[in-house]
Amino acid sequence: MVEIIYVYSAHSAFAYLGSGKLAQICAAGNVTLIHKPVLLSPVVEAQGSLPFAARTQAHVDYFFGREIERWAAYRNVPIVNYRPTYHDADYSLASGMIIALGQSGSATDRMAHAVLEAHWRDDIDLSDKASLHRIAASLGHNADQLLAQAGSDTIQAILQDNSTWAKDQSVFGSPTYIVDGDPFYGQDRLELVQAAVKHPFAPADWVNPPVN
Repeated sequence: MVEIIYVYSAHSAFAYLGSGKLAQICAAGNVTLIHKPVLLSPVVEAQGSLPFAARTQAHVDYFFGREIERWAAYRNVPIVNYRPTYHDADYSLASGMIIALGQSGSATDRMAHAVLEAHWRDDIDLSDKASLHRIAASLGHNADQLLAQAGSDTIQAILQDNSTWAKDQSVFGSPTYIVDGDPFYGQDRLELVQAAVKHPFAPADWVNPPVN
């Protein structure tokens, strides 16, 4: 069975925009999705990118304006038409809810999508325990128990380890999909991910792409 290592932050717009398409790819290709939620800012800064707070207004306007709007329309994904109100809030507890459910499996897949959707469709504050409680309960979990696990030292240490691992793998953004060791950065590469699931890319493919 093919595995995709899925590296993303729980508040990533582009992870959300690609989440539905990724689920389709996994279902069609009998793919196991290995979740690695990370703390994004330290990961991108480790590769030499500017901290998010230091980026120009033009950069912010482009990515939080036209780029997200275009991809939301293309993927037919509902999304707020502004930068989420609580986008700079701590999302470590929300990440912990995903991690606490395990690296893979339908429960983890659904939680990851629900957290991303809550932030980008419903403008939810991912640091707000009451909001996270509602998300967990809506998916049928014991919300009190899951939140306690999510905030535990053990689960938060995994989040830190995921972030360190991503730095070591030279991941420079969210989402990154790794298929058989081959990284694809950005949800706009999902069609290439879909192709790689069927036929891993080799150097010869750069000149002679596989025929589907």
